[in-house]
Amino acid sequence: MATAVIMPRQGQSVESCIIGTWYKKVGDKVSVGDDLFSYETDKAAFDESAKVDGELLAIFFAEGDDVPCLTNVCVIGNKGEDVSSYDPAADSKASPAPASAQAAVDENESLPGQAVSLVADQPQAEVKIADLAISPRARSLARKQGADLRAVVPTGPKGRVVERDVQALIDARKFATGASGTDYSPHIVGTGIGGRVSVADLANAATQPAPAVAMRASTQPASYEEKHSHIRKLIAKSMVQSLSTMAQLTYNASFDASEILEFRTRLKKARESGLAEQLGIGLAMANITLNDIILYAVSRVVRNHRQCNAHYYDDKMVFFNHVNLGMAVDTPRGLMVPTLFNADRLSITEISAQAKALSADCQKGTISPDKLKDGTITVTNLGSLGIESFTPVINPPQTAILGVNGLTTAVRNVNGQAVPYPSMNLSLTCDHRAIDGAPAARFLKDLRMALENLSLLLTN
Repeated sequence: MATAVIMPRQGQSVESCIIGTWYKKVGDKVSVGDDLFSYETDKAAFDESAKVDGELLAIFFAEGDDVPCLTNVCVIGNKGEDVSSYDPAADSKASPAPASAQAAVDENESLPGQAVSLVADQPQAEVKIADLAISPRARSLARKQGADLRAVVPTGPKGRVVERDVQALIDARKFATGASGTDYSPHIVGTGIGGRVSVADLANAATQPAPAVAMRASTQPASYEEKHSHIRKLIAKSMVQSLSTMAQLTYNASFDASEILEFRTRLKKARESGLAEQLGIGLAMANITLNDIILYAVSRVVRNHRQCNAHYYDDKMVFFNHVNLGMAVDTPRGLMVPTLFNADRLSITEISAQAKALSADCQKGTISPDKLKDGTITVTNLGSLGIESFTPVINPPQTAILGVNGLTTAVRNVNGQAVPYPSMNLSLTCDHRAIDGAPAARFLKDLRMALENLSLLLTN
């Protein structure tokens, strides 16, 4: 029995998602767990996998389509089954599927990966390229110009032919005619109309040796384009809005990282020696990182600095009694900021465990959009990349964001002697509309003190 694959609802606030990339085409065999397509919300990107075995019978939406949640996207079943009842175009509540969604029943249209007709307006001269992944725009250009896809060099994601690849063929005058067949070498120069390879060109080439090649030409274009993903567009919009509407000012200060490093070293040694197990210290506690420690410190200190744990609006400020701590995570899909809700009520072990779980979900693309909102202050850590100072950009409507930098060696005067010590720099960006310089500096001062006295902070 055929099974419809619906657009999932990723979070209560999500009404629709945008189709990213189709990994399968109509007629493909699929197994449980196979990725079918990717899709994006306004916060994150995900992959939808098959829940049943069978054949992909129909696809109702194309890449780039905005699909309402819980709407049928495609159908999996046995070959020959009727899928008309699953088509959302028949439902007045759903928008008709685009032309490309009718690929299963229209032999003249094809989804990525299917046969492509290059000269559809001349049936007698039709050339088909089997098993070629090609974007709709590239397919349209190839058909219009009669470009010969046998010489194409795909530069799109996962070996896909995109518009720039077809344009490169046209610029190189690589065209096809029906009479010339489909089995000539790419080096043959066409003398037909528009540079097309003709039968005469093939006959001449058969009696002449192929030209010697002194040096292998590069198959890579000088440049190439990539369309912005939905997430990248949203990140760009948010960053421009943040910088253009806020009075952002960054404060930099360093602290002595000796105590947090010693704490980490003692945990590591306790785990390796078995002492952690003897003392009943769990694995999560033994795996606490420097970033976990900073998250914990921020969750405790910012409670006493309400302007840094707030949202700013044109007509009011909203202050929070608890700390919903945003944590910037770098992923292949773009920057994500999951939230540690009520972080000020979590122990350092709970913060560590939740931070790792949220980061893993972001990396896998399985994070719920409900966990990517409502932060009251954000921490972003570039220390592992060797950054010593930077200007983090506030995530509106928050009023502050803390940047964490890498460890360096500093020197201080102790009884007339230059004594080195490990130093870590913090970069605090605040919205000057909401926070004056002195309150911002006091928050940074208190945070540094807390980190330099971690053992006392842990008693809180």
